[in-house]
Amino acid sequence: MAQHSDHAAPAAAAHDAAAHAHHPTAKTYLIVGVILTAITVLEVWAYYIPSFVASRAFVPLLLIMSAVKFATVVLFYMHLKYDHKIFRALFAGPFVIAATTLIILLFLFGKMALRLGLLT
Repeated sequence: MAQHSDHAAPAAAAHDAAAHAHHPTAKTYLIVGVILTAITVLEVWAYYIPSFVASRAFVPLLLIMSAVKFATVVLFYMHLKYDHKIFRALFAGPFVIAATTLIILLFLFGKMALRLGLLT
């Protein structure tokens, strides 16, 4: 019995060392926090420019910035970037299906609202 546990200990230690090697450092979290703060500042700043708010680029730009922040939080703070690829697929696959469904429904109900005269 003792021989088996002696062989398993170095393998377990090597696995633990490999698992810790892929985790981010405090510096990584600081950089990610600065990036998220900068994007938030840009979002708020864009809101206070009346000509930009009235433009057609306002909503798409806010949605893009929001998506970048979402992806950054998921990748770094939820450690999805450092996990096995199967976990990324299990998260991203259903997310893409749900997002696509919501976008299709927005277009569908937007056209329906136009036909009913609710939007002009």
